[in-house]
Amino acid sequence: MSFQMPVVPPTVTPRAFERLREIGAAAQGKALRVAVAGGGCSGFQYEIALDEVRADDTVLTDGAETVVVDPVSLPFLAGARIDFAEELIGSRFAIDNPNATASCGCGTSFSV
Repeated sequence: MSFQMPVVPPTVTPRAFERLREIGAAAQGKALRVAVAGGGCSGFQYEIALDEVRADDTVLTDGAETVVVDPVSLPFLAGARIDFAEELIGSRFAIDNPNATASCGCGTSFSV
């Protein structure tokens, strides 16, 4: 018999959901997909794109807007905060991930 600890899903800030409303993601039938893939300068990298919801996704919603995380990426994003940041160098969806032990300057690559 195996026992798995439940994974705390990431949270999404109101600012991130507002940005999804501004770009009309739900009107396009899309959700913001936040995934983790191998690669990047620190070992893992975030992949963020508009995509369709899949049956096995963890779904986070605010009204019509949706953020999804696939089951493989979910443990890497447990307890993370998904936000939208506007900075001098540009604007982007940003991940504040408590599981990351190091990250690169661009904010898209991390290690655990």
